[in-house]
Amino acid sequence: MRSLPGARPLLEVATIHAEPAALASARGQEVLARFPDAEVVEIASHWRIPDLHGAEENVARWARVKAEHLVLGVKKTLTVRPSGRSADFIAPSTANGCAMACAYCYVPRRKGYANPITVFTNIDAISRSIARHVARQGPKTGPNGPGPNQCDASDWVYDIGENSDCSVDARVSDNVADLVALFARLDGAKASFATKHVNRDLLDLDPRGGTRVRFSLMPRRDAQLLDIRTSSIDERIGAVDDFLAAGYEVHLNFSPVVLRERWQSEWAALLDELTERLSPAAKAQAACEVILLTHHEGLHDVNLGWHPRAEDVLWRPEAQEAKRTGQGGAVVRYRVEVKRRAVARFRELVARHAPWLTIRYAF
Repeated sequence: MRSLPGARPLLEVATIHAEPAALASARGQEVLARFPDAEVVEIASHWRIPDLHGAEENVARWARVKAEHLVLGVKKTLTVRPSGRSADFIAPSTANGCAMACAYCYVPRRKGYANPITVFTNIDAISRSIARHVARQGPKTGPNGPGPNQCDASDWVYDIGENSDCSVDARVSDNVADLVALFARLDGAKASFATKHVNRDLLDLDPRGGTRVRFSLMPRRDAQLLDIRTSSIDERIGAVDDFLAAGYEVHLNFSPVVLRERWQSEWAALLDELTERLSPAAKAQAACEVILLTHHEGLHDVNLGWHPRAEDVLWRPEAQEAKRTGQGGAVVRYRVEVKRRAVARFRELVARHAPWLTIRYAF
């Protein structure tokens, strides 16, 4: 595992909480071998760890818990779910949680007071479920297929990183490497994941065009305040052409767009930088998604305990309203008219400053 020059290690695992079945598995043993000095604590369920999820005092150590703790579990539900925005389908997760600490991340909403990485060790069962699902679909562009859509012109796209950041997960286990290898050999399908972490070990894999990496970007002022423990915006932009040369498809993820003073000029500057720095080859295959901030009252309360400055820009009741998601959860988003105008303005910014960039969707 390559180290990050000049940075404190993203992972300093001191305690591994493990379900017995996960601990006994081959993948679980491989993870233990990566962190030989860690204390191993057996748990009944990766969802219920009182010392982590139920301990309110962990909020003050939100980021340190992410670095020092790791969880091993077995993924029980192997359902492939339909999506339709950045991917046609959501693959069963091979991990949940993250070692990074983005202040707006939705994943902690179900975890309580701590959200370290949970690695699911039954990767073989997960891979088989994905391969069976791909086989059932048939060609996307065949006589009986639906044809091109905003996800992809020819392949079925499977999001493999809904609840984690795969670039970070790859520093913990070989789950991501296994999925990249799987999609390299599956005809008519590709994996996709968004990331805020540049893991150059992934350049040593052989994706053969079967994996789409979506580098998440935002203006530097936003990233410095909100993207805690992530790779810098400069690193992420600098990785685009390298990942393309290694055989990945590389798209961009503008998320979240936070509406605050100077947001338009700062996004324009970022788009100008992309136009200047990316190669013609990168621009020719690139597309992006634009996602305005969605927040959550529970996460707001957690953030007040460890990073209250973030809430100065994330929590704006005068411009936000409550909303019920498709999964039944309650969130806070920008008011309909505020959001409508902002999306229209963002499309104008892209058209002016990065006309080469296709917007797959914006909301």
